[in-house]
Amino acid sequence: MTIQLIVTHAGGAHKDEFLACSLLAHLHGVPIQRRDPTDDDLADPSICVVDVGGVHDPSLNNFDHHQFPRDAPPLCALSLVLQSISLYEDALSFCAWLRPAEWLDTLGPNEAAKLMGIPRTALAALNSPLDITLLNRFAKYTELDSESLIYQVMCLVGEDIVDYLRTLRKRLDYLKEHSQYWTIETDGEPIVALFLEDSDTISDDPSFGIYAFIESEGKEDEIHATVYPDRRGEGYGLARYNDSQRLDFSQIESHEDVRFAHKRGFVAKVNTTDPTRLKELLQLAVVTVVDHDIDCKIDGIGAMSLKSEFVKKA
Repeated sequence: MTIQLIVTHAGGAHKDEFLACSLLAHLHGVPIQRRDPTDDDLADPSICVVDVGGVHDPSLNNFDHHQFPRDAPPLCALSLVLQSISLYEDALSFCAWLRPAEWLDTLGPNEAAKLMGIPRTALAALNSPLDITLLNRFAKYTELDSESLIYQVMCLVGEDIVDYLRTLRKRLDYLKEHSQYWTIETDGEPIVALFLEDSDTISDDPSFGIYAFIESEGKEDEIHATVYPDRRGEGYGLARYNDSQRLDFSQIESHEDVRFAHKRGFVAKVNTTDPTRLKELLQLAVVTVVDHDIDCKIDGIGAMSLKSEFVKKA
């Protein structure tokens, strides 16, 4: 069945249906109409009805969630479209923004903020002008097609999401085969870095998928740094993983083979490609802790040292 049309609701626009329509626009290249669907629309599988209509039936390309019971899982129209193209599970695993988008659309801002562990006011503070402009412009149209600038942007957004998810699996397989774990000895607990050797296979975006790979391997609490080919030139990038405070790359900025080290210490770019030298630079970036005489490991943070005088005995 060839898709002929996408229908979504009129009025105010939300990230949920905007992204769902972006995916469908990219995949099918058909016009979007913002109106209430008719019974004929809902019965016609060549028409995708998104976030409106009160029906979820993938066989008929109906993707509404508003009729779900109150205690149903927090699935929005975007979730349903992702399910229909077999990308939902990967999106849930590797797109950190998806769960908050589902919570906001199905549970509201107060409950979403609680689940995210942030103040309610932080949601507004994190609202980008990009979000505001795109949603406001989308809301002004009753119909969009390939001649519309907003439609073209939506297709780009949909393309990036689909390409990311479809290529990520291949990259994870590549990283499993080609990445290395380096253990860097220190005065306390060792530093562990993930190293990725340079290759034409990954030259377009060498660091793509590294975070997702570490998470998929269950090593979030073990890794402190990543070392990856620098796509801006020869050499490598050195970066703190999850902003590990055990490394400060500003400590190596004076070295001749370091062409850039951020003053905040979370990343550096170096000219060397020699693994031995890269390990030396990692070791030089280790933060020296004075008078911290207890080594420990904290879930979600990793290895660190504490002062015994501040540790409460059980």
